[in-house]
Order: sequence, then structure tokens, then C-alpha cells
Amino acid sequence: MPACDLARVESAAARIAGHVLRTPLVASAALTRCCGLPVHLKLETRQPTGAFKLRGAMNALLALDEDARRRGLVTASTGNHGRAVAHAARAAGVRAVVCMSALVPAHKVDAVRALGAEVRIVGRSQDDAQAEVERLVAEQGLTPIPPFDHPDVVAGQGTIGLELIDDLPELDLVLVPLSGGGLAGGIAVAVRALRPCARVVGVSMERGAAMAAAIAAGQPVDVAEQETLADSLGGGIGLNNQLTFRLCHALLDGVVLLTENEIAAGIRHAAREEHGEVVEGAGAVGIAALLCGKIRPMGPTAVVVSGGNIDAALHRRIVAGDAPS
Repeated sequence: MPACDLARVESAAARIAGHVLRTPLVASAALTRCCGLPVHLKLETRQPTGAFKLRGAMNALLALDEDARRRGLVTASTGNHGRAVAHAARAAGVRAVVCMSALVPAHKVDAVRALGAEVRIVGRSQDDAQAEVERLVAEQGLTPIPPFDHPDVVAGQGTIGLELIDDLPELDLVLVPLSGGGLAGGIAVAVRALRPCARVVGVSMERGAAMAAAIAAGQPVDVAEQETLADSLGGGIGLNNQLTFRLCHALLDGVVLLTENEIAAGIRHAAREEHGEVVEGAGAVGIAALLCGKIRPMGPTAVVVSGGNIDAALHRRIVAGDAPS
């Protein structure tokens, strides 16, 4: 598989301009007080689909030739990538099939359907959903747009790194939600190339963090998928991972894992302290890592708030102080 480098990320930025939002980087007064150093939030919650995934999905679709688009698109998703592919496909006027497991929250499934994509619920893991993708590619000739392990997807997510350096040239630390590694790997490619002294740290949950386990083992490993508030970070990275494991293993400066209570505290903080931001569990992990002190900044810090697609009733319970199960 081709590598993802700065040139590829810069090409992606040119390709998706006008199709995705250049999201704001806002100063966090509360987290700055907490850490004693400047902290900023990169609000990918403002994307039309509510999450960063639109960058990679749109870049991958726009890079396809006409024949590949005409055959229709297929992907596996824990929710946000499927929504992004559905949005991009509708804009291009092409068919999209999104395969998800039974662990994907109903509101995320409904959001994909609302964009006109065909939804298939298969098994109880991302691996089960991916097996259905492979079947549809083989039997129907659909064009796959992987959720993370593809250079065009990684490059699309890496455009966040370009924006971070442009908006905060003195950047010292980036906290990035870590799942399949498309977001963390892409951002790390851009940040490492443009500001080599800056650190990039992945943040995930204790329950089933596949990339964290792979990095610790030095190779992709099977990890059981579990229910978690950070549901968008669930799923395996693939034992045959071609790109994102290599990027994350080589470029990340560390990985932080959080409990469910710590993730809930991040969600609650965003709602109460940070301009009333509605943030899903996966999007709140960087905030949570700072609040609980599992990482301590040494200079200007950017927290990637990756998405806001949380069930409204669940969000209300968390903000009210209900402990997660």
C-alpha cells in the first residue's frame, strides 16, 4: 500500500477544500487554568456530519475514477465514518452501503439511513462488519472506502494537522483520539513534518483499545470489542493492517487509556465549561486525559475534539452526573 506523507496530505487539503469545513481552533479558558499552559480545542464537531471522518471519506471518494464511483461505495463503520461516506456519496449521486455491528448506537445507525445509504447490521464487532464489506465487494463489485487503513483516508484526516500548525505555529502537544489510527496517523504525518519538536499522543479507552494493544505488542493483535462511552473508538485494526499501525507505532509519542468515569468527566466538562459543547465519548477523550492528569502539557496544547454524535438522552444523563455502567 502506498505511504502517506506530507505531500499526500497537502494534496488532500486542496482536493477537499470547499467540500468540508475548516474547523475552528478555540482557546479553552477552563483547561488553560487547569493545566497552567495554553490549551486549544480543535472542534471537528462542527463538520456537517458532526465528526472529522468527513475529511477522509470525501478525499477518498474524490480520488476515485468515474467507474469506481459508478459501481457504488461500501464501508464498515462504528458510525461516524459511515455517516461521512453516506454524506459524500449523496453529494456525488452514487450508491453507498454501510455495514455496522449490533454494538453501534441506534442514533448513529439512524443518521446513516437518513442520508440515503443502505445499512447492514452484521454481528457484534467491526470485524464482522468488515467481513460483510468484503463479501459485497466480491459479489457486487462495490468500491470499498475503508474507515482508516487507506492512504487517501489517512491523508484526509491529516489535513487537521495542517490546520493546527497554521493556526498554532508554536504547538507543543497534540492529543488525538486513537482507534484505527487514521486520524492519529494522519495528524502525526503532518505535524511531524511541519513541527518536528511537537509531540503527538493518542488517547483511547481502557475497554478494547485495539491500536494501543497493537503498539504495546509491536504488531496488530486481536482485541475483543466492548461497550464503551467512546463507542467510535471501538473495533479492531485488522491483523493485516497495511498502513495505520506502522504510522502510529513510528510517529506517536505515547498512548493514554481512560476509564469510563474519566471519559464521562470529559463529556461533562465540555458541556458545562467549554461553551456548552455537545461532545461524544470518543471526542472527549483528550479533554478527559487533561482533567484526570494522565498527561501533563509542557507547552501550547491542541486537543482534537473529534465528534459530537452522542445520543441525546445519554448525554443528558452524563451531564446530570449519572455514572457510566
